[in-house]
Amino acid sequence: MSVNKRSLWARIKQYRFAYYFIAPTALAMLFLHLSPIVQGIYMSFLRLNQFTLQQYLLAPFVGFENFYKVLIDPGSPIRIGLFEAVRNTVIYTVIVTLGTLAVGMVVALMLNRRFFGRSLVRTLFLFPWIVPTYVTGLLWGIIWLKQGGLVNVMLHDWFRILPFKPSWLSGPNTIWAIIIPTIWRFWPLSMLMLLAGLQTIPDELYEAADIDGASPWRKFWMITWPMLRPVWFILILFGLIYNTYSFNIVIMMFGFGAGFPGEWGDLMMTNIFRNSFQLWNFGTGAATSVLLLIVMIIIVNVWFRYFKKTEDMN
Repeated sequence: MSVNKRSLWARIKQYRFAYYFIAPTALAMLFLHLSPIVQGIYMSFLRLNQFTLQQYLLAPFVGFENFYKVLIDPGSPIRIGLFEAVRNTVIYTVIVTLGTLAVGMVVALMLNRRFFGRSLVRTLFLFPWIVPTYVTGLLWGIIWLKQGGLVNVMLHDWFRILPFKPSWLSGPNTIWAIIIPTIWRFWPLSMLMLLAGLQTIPDELYEAADIDGASPWRKFWMITWPMLRPVWFILILFGLIYNTYSFNIVIMMFGFGAGFPGEWGDLMMTNIFRNSFQLWNFGTGAATSVLLLIVMIIIVNVWFRYFKKTEDMN
């Protein structure tokens, strides 16, 4: 242990000038990241509402009362619909994360081949990623309209696939109305990262597999997928984090930020936003955010441990 400590201090002493230059930026980043987190944790222990908001640092300290209202109290406004939001967030996060990975993988495999106009096609495929998320929410909110929406016009009027025009922005269909636009918005990022990974795989591996008579499917599972392990690890990690905290697309799709997504469209972030800024329950909203932060820290650590374990096995 002492050897490790001496070597650590020796390295710090050796590169002390680099640390001097990095220190201001590191301190600024710590302040920018830690200050809101500490402030949010402190707010979760206060009775913070429309009456105490002006001087929230002096709001009454209530201990774990806000956490009790979030998790146990059946009469709490923020608890109403909370478990539906948790259910929707889990479904939404899993399907969107895997969906963007799957679509990105298929398109990356296609673009990894040489064909005329590949650069143009690659550029056009980036269009959904270039569109801002709030524009995506507005656009798809119109596309999903029951009367006059492009989806129902195509499925009912043009191709006669559906015998009636379903409502996509209410009822159980709502979960798909928010999943599909999110996959459409973010699959180009997966495609770019996977395509970059594909271009680093040596051609000799595929040539050896061809000599052995391996099928395309077997080459994918035995060469392509394992070689892309670091890429899909990062994509899944980012997907879990980003989609859990997804907000813009959903909030803009329903009433331009003022509507309620319904039982099957409400996510954790929209639930927290509604109960905090529309019902003025800032204390319980902060408590819910802290609980979500703890859950995400656990998930990220479990995912890192799983990846490290798989890397050690290989």
